[in-house]
Amino acid sequence: MDPVSSLSEDTRAALAHSQLIDLTTTGRRTGRRRRIEIFLHHDGGQLFNTGMPRADRTRDWIHNITADPHVVIHLKQSVLADVPATARVVTDPEERRPFIEAAARRWRRTDVPEMLAHSPLIVLTVDA
Repeated sequence: MDPVSSLSEDTRAALAHSQLIDLTTTGRRTGRRRRIEIFLHHDGGQLFNTGMPRADRTRDWIHNITADPHVVIHLKQSVLADVPATARVVTDPEERRPFIEAAARRWRRTDVPEMLAHSPLIVLTVDA
């Protein structure tokens, strides 16, 4: 059974729209839950998060997900819901391209090469 189908209709509908969410990761050193506000993208049936390009360092939330991919998506706009998910850091340039291009279109950005090189990117899969 598809894990998304076990969610309420309202939650499924909310996940099908890009929006501002909170994302909880587990700290790689402390083991404590870390909650950040981030934009959830929905494009082509995929859920993903990315961020502004930054060449000087890797974001802490990316390090946390690399250590423990279990996260919680906290919907907080049209629906209030906590959705367990598994995150996968995407580093392959060819796999990154469609996600980064979709985010760039949504944000009206024209620096796709910079985003491809330096923006964090995770793909999310809702857990059962």
